[in-house]
Amino acid sequence: QVQLVESGGGLVQAGGSLRLSCAASGRAFRTYGMGWFRQAPGKEREFVTALSWNGGNKYYADSVKDRFTISRDNAQNTVYLQMNSLKPEDTAVYYCAAETSGLGRPTYEYVYWGQGTQVTVSS
Repeated sequence: QVQLVESGGGLVQAGGSLRLSCAASGRAFRTYGMGWFRQAPGKEREFVTALSWNGGNKYYADSVKDRFTISRDNAQNTVYLQMNSLKPEDTAVYYCAAETSGLGRPTYEYVYWGQGTQVTVSS
C-alpha cells in the first residue's frame, strides 16, 4: 500500500504558474503508474495527466496539453505537476493517484489517492 500527500496548491492569477508535488510512502511507488486528476465544483472528477513507472510514457488531457508537464523522481518518491499558462477553468481540487500496473494509462484503475490540493486561478 502507498500513501500519497499532495502539496503546492494555491491562488494564482490567470497566466501564472504553479508546481504541485505528490509525496508517496513506500518502495512500491517506483513500480506504480502515477496520475493527476482534478475535480471542479459541481463537476465530475476528470483525468489531467499520467506517466508510467519510469516516466517513459506520459499522457495528457487535451485541455492541458502544452501547458502542464508531469514528471517523477523515484529516488525521492515524488511526482510533480508543473502547470503553466493557467486559466480560470483550471480551478479545481487536484488529486494525485497511483495504479499498480506501472503503465500509467489514463483508463486504468487508480487505486490509491491523496487528499487533494486546491488550485484557484483568478481572472
